[in-house]
Amino acid sequence: QVQLVESGGGSVQAGGSLRLSCAASGSIFPPNVMGWYRQAPGNQRELVAASGTGGTTNYADSVKERFFIFRDNAQNTVHLQMNSLKPEDTGVYYCNFKGLRGLDSWGQGTQVTISS
Repeated sequence: QVQLVESGGGSVQAGGSLRLSCAASGSIFPPNVMGWYRQAPGNQRELVAASGTGGTTNYADSVKERFFIFRDNAQNTVHLQMNSLKPEDTGVYYCNFKGLRGLDSWGQGTQVTISS
């Protein structure tokens, strides 16, 4: 199993920035994918950004050019830098780890609230 501990988040005005961080511990072996998902009230959980051990990244269209994901494989951490935040970015953000043999772990979630 993999345990994920998130930090960051909070409340900012539109146009502001926030950074989310996630630290993974446990059975961590490459290759794997670490990423961030979010869920707004009444909506399904959706992928925001993900990063593989090889450096590949994937972003939701709605956050491209505003959000940036980067990871430190040695520290088993992943960070999400969120810039030019919009009210529609509001939601609970979850760190996710996908590894070998179907391993799929989630963090507890952190609230991000953007006011207009």
